[in-house]
Amino acid sequence: MAVAEKIDTPLLDELEKGPWPSFVTEIKKARQTSPMCDDLLGQLELSYREKIGHWKHGGIVGVLGYGGGVIGRYSDVPEKFPRVAHFHTMRINQPAGWFYTSDALRTLCDIWERHGSGLTNMHGSTGDIIFLGTRTEELEPCFQELTANGFDLGGSGSSMRTPSACVGPARCEWACYDTLKLCYDLTMTYQDELHRPPFPYKFKIKCAGCPNDCVASIARADLSIIGTWKDDIQQDDDAVAAYAAEGVNIQKDVVDRCPTRCMEWDGAKLTINNRECVRCMHCINVMPKALRPGKERGATILIGAKAPIVQGALLSSVLIPFVPEEELEETVKELINRVWEFWDEHGMNRERIGELIQRVGMANFLDAIGLEPVPEMVSAPRDNPYIFFRTDEEQA
Repeated sequence: MAVAEKIDTPLLDELEKGPWPSFVTEIKKARQTSPMCDDLLGQLELSYREKIGHWKHGGIVGVLGYGGGVIGRYSDVPEKFPRVAHFHTMRINQPAGWFYTSDALRTLCDIWERHGSGLTNMHGSTGDIIFLGTRTEELEPCFQELTANGFDLGGSGSSMRTPSACVGPARCEWACYDTLKLCYDLTMTYQDELHRPPFPYKFKIKCAGCPNDCVASIARADLSIIGTWKDDIQQDDDAVAAYAAEGVNIQKDVVDRCPTRCMEWDGAKLTINNRECVRCMHCINVMPKALRPGKERGATILIGAKAPIVQGALLSSVLIPFVPEEELEETVKELINRVWEFWDEHGMNRERIGELIQRVGMANFLDAIGLEPVPEMVSAPRDNPYIFFRTDEEQA
């Protein structure tokens, strides 16, 4: 079988124009060490020209003992581009908070250059380290080298996907619980569910240390654990006055943008009605030296977010309004076990937990997992971020 020669890529070249970074440029750079990248560019150019995707899924590939972690991908034009006839993706479990040493990064890249295309995605929406493109016979040797160097595969398929967390208390002063510790503990506790898919569909857990939600858990995680506080915002009146003296328009930039209008500014004193505060973090983000999260810290647990695949997108709904930090690990594990038991019994194929709740109703779901309804379990307007308005003619 003849190896494809380098070809011109005029359509892909268009994606290199402009001031922004381009994946095309990076693939071209990788040509120097990986001949697979020549065929990859050729197949992509063909797809752009014919407006047809030339990747296909066929068969199940993996490593010994695992049912997930590898996403099989094959070319449907292998005779034209034989070096990407197999182009499997490997998901590697990332360290909590995405902290690496330079030695760890070099180790990962060296392993991947030996066994795959050398192309990586750091990080995909899954959170994992993504190794893009290898042949079937290279999967096991690559996995053996990864494990020998302290790395493991992440989740794929109908499994618990690799838990992810923000940098938490390691770098962020707003963290209301230790996201890194909880993420690591959940990863180690649920190894079977991570590596041997047992569920109707995927289940994602994301740990955000504060309501800024830097891992976007409220939009992407089946179980969101978002740090918050129960008492009053910590307030330094002298620092507030200093912000005002430095030119911050506290009325316009802080008070008027509070979603619940729980703040007042008389020109000298900022007053907060903490009973009306919804912990949006806006005021704290604007004046970080003057305002801080309260001292009674913990997390809110939410459930049911997903992207629009089988059905429309969902944002997480509150399940437990507040769990103290010292009780968080035990509460989360107990809750996960109850949710999974109900989902395993009643979930349909490729049905996310949020879709199951929509189908059976939140009341029935809460009854099944043994939780009492509380006012914080709001169903609207935060269930679906995609709102469609009908025209007057359609309504008629």
